[in-house]
Amino acid sequence: MVSFSAPKKRRRGRSQRSASSFHTLPVPGNSNFVSSSASSSGRFNVEVNLSNQTVKNYPGIGDEIITINKEATTEALLALTAGFPADSLTEEEIEFGVVPVVGGIEQVNYILIRNHIISKWRENISSWVTKEMFLNSIPKHCSSLLDSAYNYLVTHGYINFGIAQAIKDKIPAQSSKSNVVIVGAGLSGLAAARQLIRFGYKVTVLEGRKRPGGRVYTKKMEASRLGAAADLGGSVLTGTLGNPLGIIARQLGSSLYKVRDKCPLYRVDGKPVDPDVDMKVEVAFNQLLDKASKLRQLMGDVSMDVSLGAALETFRQVSGNDVATEEMGLFNWHLANLEYANAGLVSKLSLAFWDQDDPYDMGGDHCFLPGGNGRLVQALAENVPILYDKTVQTIRYGSNGVKVIAGNQVYEGDMVLCTVPLGVLKNGSIKFVPELPQRKLDCIKRLGFGLLNKVAMLFPHVFWSTDLDTFGHLTEDPNYRGEFFLFYSYAPVAGGPLLIALVAGEAAHKFETMPPTDAVTRVLQILRGIYEPQGITVPDPLQTVCTRWGGDPFSLGSYSNVAVGASGDDYDILAESVGDGRLFFAGEATTRRYPATMHGAFVTGLREAANMAQFAKARGIRKRIDRNPSRNAHSCAILLADLFRDPDLEFGGFSIIFSRRNPDPKSPAILRVTLSEPRKRNEDPKADQHSNKILFQQLQSHFNQQQQIQVYTLLTRQQALDLREVRGGDEKRLYYLCETLGVKLVGRKGLGTGADLVIASIKAERTGRKLPSSSSSGSKSGILKGKPGALKRKMIRRIKGPLPLKQSNNGISETIRSESLGNGKASEQQQQQQPTIVESIGGSSMQGESKMLGTGVATSSGGSLLGETMKKMEE
Repeated sequence: MVSFSAPKKRRRGRSQRSASSFHTLPVPGNSNFVSSSASSSGRFNVEVNLSNQTVKNYPGIGDEIITINKEATTEALLALTAGFPADSLTEEEIEFGVVPVVGGIEQVNYILIRNHIISKWRENISSWVTKEMFLNSIPKHCSSLLDSAYNYLVTHGYINFGIAQAIKDKIPAQSSKSNVVIVGAGLSGLAAARQLIRFGYKVTVLEGRKRPGGRVYTKKMEASRLGAAADLGGSVLTGTLGNPLGIIARQLGSSLYKVRDKCPLYRVDGKPVDPDVDMKVEVAFNQLLDKASKLRQLMGDVSMDVSLGAALETFRQVSGNDVATEEMGLFNWHLANLEYANAGLVSKLSLAFWDQDDPYDMGGDHCFLPGGNGRLVQALAENVPILYDKTVQTIRYGSNGVKVIAGNQVYEGDMVLCTVPLGVLKNGSIKFVPELPQRKLDCIKRLGFGLLNKVAMLFPHVFWSTDLDTFGHLTEDPNYRGEFFLFYSYAPVAGGPLLIALVAGEAAHKFETMPPTDAVTRVLQILRGIYEPQGITVPDPLQTVCTRWGGDPFSLGSYSNVAVGASGDDYDILAESVGDGRLFFAGEATTRRYPATMHGAFVTGLREAANMAQFAKARGIRKRIDRNPSRNAHSCAILLADLFRDPDLEFGGFSIIFSRRNPDPKSPAILRVTLSEPRKRNEDPKADQHSNKILFQQLQSHFNQQQQIQVYTLLTRQQALDLREVRGGDEKRLYYLCETLGVKLVGRKGLGTGADLVIASIKAERTGRKLPSSSSSGSKSGILKGKPGALKRKMIRRIKGPLPLKQSNNGISETIRSESLGNGKASEQQQQQQPTIVESIGGSSMQGESKMLGTGVATSSGGSLLGETMKKMEE
């Protein structure tokens, strides 16, 4: 049994000072573990002792659990950091069909093999792991599981990914597969492009900016022979255990720099905050968050309509304690830090789901990459065909392929991957033809997309303390609590004396319209107020850069959050493909596990590359069937019979199959109706006296089966669901089917080639996946079978550290700053004369006003309900 601390998602700029809770996970290894009972999620009721290869409490197991080596526990922990549960399959694995029976003994062995493969590659991430490397360590009777685990891990990018030479060598000299268009050259687009190129696809990446990386942007700042690499977008690798970007950094031969936990705070007047007061307020703030967590449990679904800010403000008011001015400033600082972590106002964050991604956080330290994350971008963009300055206006998709229109140019392909930020989707900057499904439009509207801005300053020398990487500053006005509330020292990793100030929350929106010179003046006032009383002179910066992510037309914000009314499900909906495998989506806002992070964006690119390859494979099967319908008629009949052994709906004599990955109500479904003819009673009196009763019963059973007639038809998924709700038995359902829907029932051959395509598609989706008989009986009542993988990976999340996915931008306007920090645009000659440069990164301003009450926490609807629930909690 292994315990992990799991601090909650409360701060990025300041680490959690104490563990808040512990979780215990069962880990398969050399010690006993017990998991939950077998279910469609893939968990198995088994107690294992690998040392003596015994299996207890699992009925019907005749095989043994294999022993690969003595490091099973260690390998399970390593797989855990990569996102794999210790004792169950992920939904992705179940959909891929990694084992023939979910929940059986083969699943146990598969997990051990999978973990072993991951561990071997992690030992040398610059190598290409082959299947042959494991033939001697994996028993021969598990060769099919080895094939399954290896193919799954390679296809989905859990091993053999990145920029190492051994991996580059696997890229084919010529593409042998169809054309794919990728919109956006951010981390998700680059990850998908490299993977698809290695799969043999011809890839074209369209990027609106003049550079790759999207919201990850490292700018080289230079002045007076000094230089520094400033990460103006995503900057911190939040957790290094299993982080794929950490693996890329290691392949580059770079060591990561751990961001130190020390983070002193300074008052408005520049004096240090008393450590005891600081700790007191922090404890009180965390207690409020704990109460908010309990409150949402009591409220149930209603909490989806209430904001986190409203709950915190209500609790603060109910406490009724007099709060000193300094303590109020500290409280507001913690709110600003929370708004930084979520890129959104607490008044707009969902009380129910604002921290829904906590359980999946990657463990390990939070780190900087020396030289900036632009190094990752440049390495991933190498030899990827990227066309810059291509602003996409329209994406057309249909059964014959896709057309992507950028300006007066049209790019055609078999599939398209859209990786633009959520802000661009919200703005409707890209027109989709046909329009996206309503459920996807609704989730785009529900999810939040916040803002974080920065002021990067290159100084002549380091004047701040070198024994820390962060320090904070309090503000007087709660409406501006996020203005320059946190400073990052990049001097150890940037190559020069670089300091970056963050602007979060409502202040980040107001910052969009603040002149850069005014912003720099305000930052210098804060710094001089802190250091000059200590006898330290704060020099003028040599160069400064101000970001404007809200005005950047290619981002229109920074990163996503779960707003009031939204949930983690919306991330999944946004990730769904559209148009029968023609239009796909990737990016940090398409992962419920790792949203608002750089590694989250990266893994979605790998995910969609695998999905696109699977859909293309299914289409290839369809085309072969379509070209040879008569030759494949028999094989389709066999496929159909096999698929109906595990139908998605079953009620009475009706069975239905459809795609479990396509939730579109209009997606095709195949209905089978089994009609039983009344068998004539056997009037032979000697029949019951048959000498061989067993043989006679078998013959009777066979005869009964021959009296069953099976007819079919094509329906939509919604029509199938409506049919299930018809009451009155099969006769009423047949009447509804034929009279109300006007459906014609036909024999198998009468379905035609159109149905053959549907059959092939469903089979390709479910290849190798079967559920144990014990779990299949639940569908007999007509209940729609859920995905067997409707489980959540039980990853334990470490505290979210400093910076998630903070993003960058396109246009750059420069102004020269005189000694008095005046305004105006200067010529190139003036720039050479003046050492101090102020730059503004971004486009037009984006307003984001909201009315704030009390401590600056905006109230929301549901206040009366909050009050009533509060009273219950107090009682």
